[in-house]
Amino acid sequence: MFQQLYTVVIDKLTHGLPAYLTYHNVQHTRNVVEAATYLAEQEHLSDKDKLLVQTAALLHDTGFLQSHEEHEMLSCKIAQKLLPEYGFTQEEVDQIGTMIMATKLPQSAGDMLSRILCDADLYYLGTDTYDTMASALYSEMKRFHRVKDEREWLLKQIDFLNDHKYYTDTAKKNMEQGKQNNKAALQEKLNQTINPTNEQGSLMQVVQDAIFMVLGVLFAGVALKGFLVPNHFFDGGVTGISLLVHEIYHYNLAVLIIVFNIPLMVAGYFSVGKRFAIRMLAGVLLLGICLELLPSFALTADKLLISIFGGAFLGIGIGLVMRVGAALDGIEVIALYTLKRTSFTITEIILGINILIFSIAAFQFGIETALYSILTYFTATRCIDYVVEGIQAYTGVTIISSKSEVIKYQLVNKLGRGITVYKGERGFLPGKFEESADCDIIFTVVTRLELRKLKNLVHEVDPKAFVFANTIRETSGGVLKRKNAH
Repeated sequence: MFQQLYTVVIDKLTHGLPAYLTYHNVQHTRNVVEAATYLAEQEHLSDKDKLLVQTAALLHDTGFLQSHEEHEMLSCKIAQKLLPEYGFTQEEVDQIGTMIMATKLPQSAGDMLSRILCDADLYYLGTDTYDTMASALYSEMKRFHRVKDEREWLLKQIDFLNDHKYYTDTAKKNMEQGKQNNKAALQEKLNQTINPTNEQGSLMQVVQDAIFMVLGVLFAGVALKGFLVPNHFFDGGVTGISLLVHEIYHYNLAVLIIVFNIPLMVAGYFSVGKRFAIRMLAGVLLLGICLELLPSFALTADKLLISIFGGAFLGIGIGLVMRVGAALDGIEVIALYTLKRTSFTITEIILGINILIFSIAAFQFGIETALYSILTYFTATRCIDYVVEGIQAYTGVTIISSKSEVIKYQLVNKLGRGITVYKGERGFLPGKFEESADCDIIFTVVTRLELRKLKNLVHEVDPKAFVFANTIRETSGGVLKRKNAH
């Protein structure tokens, strides 16, 4: 029965579908029937249910014979008319219709048969044929003016793959990883589409990166040879480990920094990316050369000045190199690698490593040296934050007030900031839990320098307004304007 139906439907699709349907063509139907048969067998369906799934797969796109709009509903109508001629009961026809409608995007499968058909319909997402099928779908969608260009197509496909979930255990096991690989390839293609010269960078960007790299290495070199090394001070991270080994065993500091960072470059290659690893290698090699060429020269003997300015110079140097997308100290790479194998956070891992370094320094060179070295490390980290994030680091501010309308007007028209408004309820105070009122919860983003101005502005409108702020590590889009930082 099914084979006879299959021959009839495939013949109709072969001769009836328009040529511009480059994706929803007869080959797509064959593929879905094949995938549905495979999934039905793997999920151990009965012969009757397997037949129903195969039939739904065969008919699910027959609606395209009439129109591409609401084709699922049209396919159901064709099934209602055609299937009774082949011995299907009304109940079975209704089941097949339910399966076909489940494939309408976004898919919504409520039963096992519908789940199998949905997975079969999008089975190609996790296969090696994805590129071919996706290219055919792109051509078809352009024909219907559903996408304007390749960039919009890539964005929609990445969003679609992010949202898509396979239903059956078989598809999850066999196709999910392939789908993730295809999504990663799309993301890489999108990056090249947005900026085709991204890998090489524009000439100006290359020059700027080179300047930052050289300046960063020089600052770090001066910090080490002019402050820390002559006075036997230490820092945290890989630099601190190198300084510690240098002081204890008198090995060449330049060689130690390079050697200790090499395994971290390899780890960074896999955990961060090729570009990061290459740039880190360049930065560390330049620092090694700089340390070899610079003689040791004590700029000051004052321990407090050594701690503060040694840390500041080192922090500025590391920060400038980080803006290029590289690193002179691979402590974060160690933390990322360890994070995957323990329950500790990155901050806790870095803190633990540095406690070990400073403890050894205290044991070997005295508690005073260790305490000054901690001050050096603290100064360096603060300078890194300022160099990488800039003095205009952004802060997210949430405001809850009964006078939200006035505050919204002031933020937009006086402070010149965009806002987002959430609908909420305020009240629920101790002793007055039953009392509440609807309110607008205002969220906006300002720079660190604008935060005080915003608080004063809100206080003038409503002294009782509840305001809280949190640091934002990265922003993009909206009305914010900021120079790009790597």
